[in-house]
Amino acid sequence: MTQDERQAVVVARAAGADVDGIVALSRANEAEAGGTLTGRRSHATVVAALARLPSIVARRGDRLVGFLLTADKAAPDLPPVVRAMLAAYPGAPDAYIYGPICVDASARGDGVAAAMVAELKRLLPGREGVLFIRRDNVASLRAHARLGMREVAGFVHAGAAFAVFAYR
Repeated sequence: MTQDERQAVVVARAAGADVDGIVALSRANEAEAGGTLTGRRSHATVVAALARLPSIVARRGDRLVGFLLTADKAAPDLPPVVRAMLAAYPGAPDAYIYGPICVDASARGDGVAAAMVAELKRLLPGREGVLFIRRDNVASLRAHARLGMREVAGFVHAGAAFAVFAYR
């Protein structure tokens, strides 16, 4: 076991210094790279996300091993898939968009996702989070159900079927 693997994971609110790590981890887990993340996050979109609502990162030592982004559902620059989700289930008036969430392969199974969700709920208490998951992403569907999130709707976008989950 390496020194990095022995270090505890620390979860905190994301800051500007985390943008490059978030973009790199996102790109490594996008569909084009063999991952399951929908869409592409650029440096500019991550910076904009961090400016609007709290987002969360997880670090093991100096290495970013997870992120959980959020978005304001009233933001003018929401991608079409998010707009389709909100048409299927708009959520409460003060709801926010949860996701994407991504955990590096080296930290999966270590409770990182649950810790990031708990920190986000602490920062946005009582507000509803709304998210979508591709129906063929069985691992994510199961993980989010284990986190206490419930399926509230479904939709099809660009030929893919999605489930809409929500939580408080």
